[in-house]
Amino acid sequence: MKEDEVIELLTLEEKVESDDTSKRQKKKPKKKRKKLILGLSSIVGVFGIGLFLLYGPWPTFRNFWITTAMTTMNHRYLATSLYSDKTIQEVLRNNSIIEPEGKTNTSLIKFSKYKKSSSYKNKFEEQILDRDEKDLYKVINIEGKNYQGFLVAIYDPSRISIATSKYLGKRGEAITTVAKENNAIIAMNAGGFYDPDWNSNGAIPHGTVISNGKVVSDYADANMGGGFIGFDKSNKLILGKYTKNQAIEMGIRDAVEFGPFLIINGKSAFVKGNGGWGIAPRTAIGQRKDGIALFLVINGRLATSLGADMGDLTEIMENYGAINAANLDGGSSSELVINNKIINTPVAGGKNGLRDMSTFWIVK
Repeated sequence: MKEDEVIELLTLEEKVESDDTSKRQKKKPKKKRKKLILGLSSIVGVFGIGLFLLYGPWPTFRNFWITTAMTTMNHRYLATSLYSDKTIQEVLRNNSIIEPEGKTNTSLIKFSKYKKSSSYKNKFEEQILDRDEKDLYKVINIEGKNYQGFLVAIYDPSRISIATSKYLGKRGEAITTVAKENNAIIAMNAGGFYDPDWNSNGAIPHGTVISNGKVVSDYADANMGGGFIGFDKSNKLILGKYTKNQAIEMGIRDAVEFGPFLIINGKSAFVKGNGGWGIAPRTAIGQRKDGIALFLVINGRLATSLGADMGDLTEIMENYGAINAANLDGGSSSELVINNKIINTPVAGGKNGLRDMSTFWIVK
């Protein structure tokens, strides 16, 4: 090839490279513009979905948002800053719970001795009663349309008691710590506690706390419905609205104050809509007429389990034969430990998802 042809070829290649570079340089701004447009579209889309959920024609999310916010002690602004008082009151009227009237009639609870059976009236009875005579408890998986959780049948309620943080009034403790300190085979969260901004240290329980027949805390700053939830000296679950002196005189040995009550003497609460408490992780306690106690913990705020409302809790307790049952503190407080192992999926965000709390139901 001649020298002038070589020069011409090199010049042509440089021109082609130069054209390619120029094209790439021209394309870059287009790519950046596309990314910017996509980003802005995503933001607008999310914002639009949020507005649609909060103010759209379907009330489900609005009901959930308002009822969940309004049942907290310190975060009602999440509802009041977005909705008018009229809207909030309308939602609360359409989502409410009317607790069953009366107080626990302990004569309805008659402890039954273990008896092996070959047939059961339904699957729920079978799950509770099909066991070995030496079993102290049984864990049953619970599943519903929007929730998943665990029910623990406890065959000897005399082993159930209230445990508290040993730093009560100063700070709470993790449920795993309390379980180990008390040699508990089962531990579940119990009553609520003073929790401004959702970041308290769990030091101060709401209401009266009775442990081993003595009042160990008495902080009357919450109106959570319900009343005393506790076991008397005959190991029967008592639900009722009493003064602390009345509770002690009645022989209640271990109790917290919380609610609402779900079932009293076999009569269930009337639940309208979601019961006014929204959908969240839940904890409840109950007792059957044969004396078997029930601990219930429902996971929530998860893709696999959104949570339960008051109607769900009542239905579960009805299915498993509870004659008395009550809601306990829920949300990020819902925790269940068996043999020092966390059984449910807590959502508090701390170590292992746990939070420091003040009161616990334990089984020794």
